[in-house]
This record gives sequence, C-alpha cells and structure tokens, in this order.
Amino acid sequence: MASITHFKRDEINKSNPIFSQIRTTIETVFYGNNVVNINSLKEAYKLAESSPGTIVTDMPVHRPEEIGLDKDAKILLFNDGAVTGRCAAARRIIGEEGVDTSYYAETIRDAANKTRYRKMYHAQAYVGLHEDFMVKAHLLIPEGHENILYNWLLNFQYLNETYVSMYEKSRTFKSEGDIYIFSDPDWESEAHPLGLAIFDPEHNCACILGMKYFGEHKKGTLTLAWGIANRNGFASCHGGLKRYNLDGNHKYTVSVFGLSGSGKSTITHEKHDGKYDISILHDDAYVISTEDGSSVALEPSYFDKTQDYPLNSEANKYLITVQNCGATLDEDGKCVIVTEDLRNGNGRAIKSRLWTDNRVNKIDEPVDAIVWLMKDPAIPPVLKIKDPVLAAVMGATLATKRTTAERLAKGVDKDALVIEPYANPFRTYPLGDDYSKFKKLFEERKVDCYIFNTGFYLDKKVPKGATLSALELIVEGKAEFKPWGSFTDIEYLPIEGFYRDMDEEYKDMLNNSIDYRINFLENVKKAKGGRDKLPEEALEALYRMKDELNNEVEERVAL
Repeated sequence: MASITHFKRDEINKSNPIFSQIRTTIETVFYGNNVVNINSLKEAYKLAESSPGTIVTDMPVHRPEEIGLDKDAKILLFNDGAVTGRCAAARRIIGEEGVDTSYYAETIRDAANKTRYRKMYHAQAYVGLHEDFMVKAHLLIPEGHENILYNWLLNFQYLNETYVSMYEKSRTFKSEGDIYIFSDPDWESEAHPLGLAIFDPEHNCACILGMKYFGEHKKGTLTLAWGIANRNGFASCHGGLKRYNLDGNHKYTVSVFGLSGSGKSTITHEKHDGKYDISILHDDAYVISTEDGSSVALEPSYFDKTQDYPLNSEANKYLITVQNCGATLDEDGKCVIVTEDLRNGNGRAIKSRLWTDNRVNKIDEPVDAIVWLMKDPAIPPVLKIKDPVLAAVMGATLATKRTTAERLAKGVDKDALVIEPYANPFRTYPLGDDYSKFKKLFEERKVDCYIFNTGFYLDKKVPKGATLSALELIVEGKAEFKPWGSFTDIEYLPIEGFYRDMDEEYKDMLNNSIDYRINFLENVKKAKGGRDKLPEEALEALYRMKDELNNEVEERVAL
C-alpha cells in the first residue's frame, strides 16, 4: 500500500518522521466517540440529500450506477453564502519562515475541542488512479456539511472493491503517512476573518477552519498529494493533459498548465470536430514521472465552471452536483438549475468521468509538449522556447490574471498581472523542486515547450479558434515557427492579425514584461528566508533575453 495507515507499536514514537505535533493533533480528532464513519458513496449521497438547505433537483444523474450511486440519484444543488472562491491569504504552511507551529497547534486543539458536542463524519478516498501513484486520504467534517463530504468523495476516488485491490498492489512510499484533513466550516475568529487553512505538508495533514467553499477542500487535499508526489520522483501538475492518437500508431501528448479561466479545461476537452482520436488524462490534477515521463491522473471526476454552460448544454448531462448556482422551475414545474453565473461568480459543478468517453487514468507515453498558458499582453499568441533553462524559467514566471475562482484579500487588484509559478498556487515545497523537475523534462527527455497567450496580445483578444488551430498545427508537425526578433531561443508562430514590429514602443512593453519576471525572481531570493530561490542560471536566462531584445532594437535604429 502506498501510504501508511497503521503502525507497529515500536514505531509510534517522536523519532518517527511521519509524526509531528500538528499531525498528531489533527489525526487524534478522527478517533472521538462523536465520529461516524461513512463507508460508501451511496451513504454520503443520502446524507447530502437530507442535509438542510440542499436542493434536490428534478435532473437525474446520468448513468448513476456506473459511478457508484443508486439508479434514482438526482443532481444535488447546494449554495454557500458570500464566499464562492478560494482564499490564498488564509493559508499557513508549517515550516515556512514566520509560521509559529505552537500557535497553530493550539488553534487546532481549540477548534477540535469545540466540535466535541457535534456529530463528525469521517470519509476516506484515494488520490491517484493507478498503482504507480495512489495515496489514501481522510476527511473529518461536522454534521451540517454533508454536501462538502459528498463532493469530496465524488471528486476523489471513493473506496470500492476495484480500487481497494489496486491500492493494495500500488507502489509503496515508505516514509509517507496517509493524508488527514480536519475541517470545521463554522469556525470563526476575529484574528482570522477570512478563515484559516493550516498545512503541515511534510507530514501530510491540514486543518481547514471557517471555510465553506468546497474548492478549499479539493485543493487542500491536492496540495498534500502534490507534496507527496514531489518527494517521490514526480512533477506535480496543475493543468490538463491529453494524448492525440494519430495515424501510423503515432502518438502526441500535450500537457497544458494554467490557472482557472486560462483555458486549460477548454483545451484539454477540445474534440477538434472529431478530426483526431483523443485520450484525456485529466483537466486539473496529475503527476508526471521524471524517470519515464508517464503521467497519472489524481481525480476521477471534474470540478468545472458553470458560467459557459446554459441549462440545455449537452455538458450538463454529466453533472452530479452543483455549487453556487441558482434554481427555478421549468415549463413542467420541475426544479432545474440556473447557470451562467447569474447568481454569483464562479458557479461550479462536479461532472462525472462519463463526460469524456475517451478518459484514461494513466498515459504510458512520455509527454511530448508542455504549454504554459499565460495572459501577458506583451507575448504573441504562440511562442516556442528552445532552451531548456529558459523553458523552465518561463514556467516559473508564468504570468496571468486572477479569476472569480479566488477570494482576494482587501486591496488586491484582481486585474493586475501576477506571476504564479507553474500555475500552481498550492505548492508547499521549494520552488526549486519544480524548476529542476521541469528543466529535467525539457533537457533530458527533450520535451518541447510552448507559450500560449490566451488573453490579450497588446489590445486584441486572442480568439479560442486561433489557439486551437495553432495546437492542431503543432500536433500534426505542420507548425512553421519563425525567429522572433533577435532572440536566439524563442520563435513565434505567425497568426494573421497578430504581428507587431520590434519598434521602440513594443520594446518598452517587452522590457517591462521581462523586468517583471526578473523582479519576481529577485524577490523570491529574500522572501520566506530564500526558500524559493532558483539557481542563478534562471536569472541569467532572463537577462540574456533583455540583452538580445535591446540589441535588436539598437540595430534597427542604426539602420
């Protein structure tokens, strides 16, 4: 079995690296006499169906028995209050500079004690869907939050005969304990008005307090699973991955990385009007082996936005649950959902794996291309990065915009350009770990690197069709890239209507874009005690870009 649930008695001591003050504090709560174990997905459905405030729609779950539900299961809708997104400002990582372990251990003890008069539910699931990577996770949450429990079991893999057998044969991680997450969404504190999410990533545990949004629980679980992957020879990926099964038994695997709203789900699920035979791994969470380049999905279902799917959309056929959306009655008096973010931003739904009839849990073939999805107006729609160091650096300085999926602290500009390394705001380990792993993929496994700008190029929106057409050319080996200015390691793909001469005005814009990345890497040298500092070669690659850019402009002026 991959992670450790049970210990020999002589292993239960303070010298065992699996244990810590925070982990022991969290795991202990799971064994209270007020805890009820939830042993099946059907049981979780019934609890959620009966939970106060749940809207049991008249929309049936599609082929429910194939996903572990009874044949009469309905799509359940549950709405939160004002908060409908994740809050990075509420996260605290044990081990980071300035994070007081004793203070947060005391906070967790007090929160746990306040749940003693409440019924608590304990659910278990697997994160990872193949023997190469599977770990067991536990969630403890109070009565009244059955919908979070049900969604969590739907999002990850609930325990059934097939997966229990698979887990027993899975690769063992000898120094990794199970994941434990204790949650009390009703917790309140004047000291933490946004809530509090405490992570002890080295010991695979977390405490989520005062946060009702399901996404906190989903990404909180993935945070810990990605940490385990990082320690055991995998690159942790927040993105989408698909394989094109081409003629002549040729295959081409593409991995796209981007934040919510960047287009990663759109690109991953794009069917290209049936031109290709496509296999989809996942659109949000997976790991890539740095040893053989294979990939494993971490989740069976999809946590998708509902803003682009009106009620009659074919995609809504595959909904299992819906969060933060409206409801109304149709012409037959049946209760149905109101999507398109009419009620609030960031309406969400869990879709079953049946949404993709070409779904796989592992792709054995090594990834061929990695695409950084950005929203930097200085960058053309499609670039190819040929230098492995610069390719890894551009991922480490991935520039994008915030979305409605995030709850921002007061004063934060949601429209400002921000850098989110490798599109993964859930990293709890040093940034250099990701940098070295992706550099290895580019350098040793010869993975191609591209940047797709899915936002605006200058003041012109890059249409989805242009992005997808470019992807098709790359997959088919027909993309004709051209030198971009005097950059030696960057080429661009010509797209009609998206070209700008390297004049002084554009030079200033590009210089600012590069400087923004340089400043970010300079700042991480000092932040968190230098924990995320990258090798000097990363900065050198960016300074080389500046030199090449400015030489190009100087040559044009001389002419």
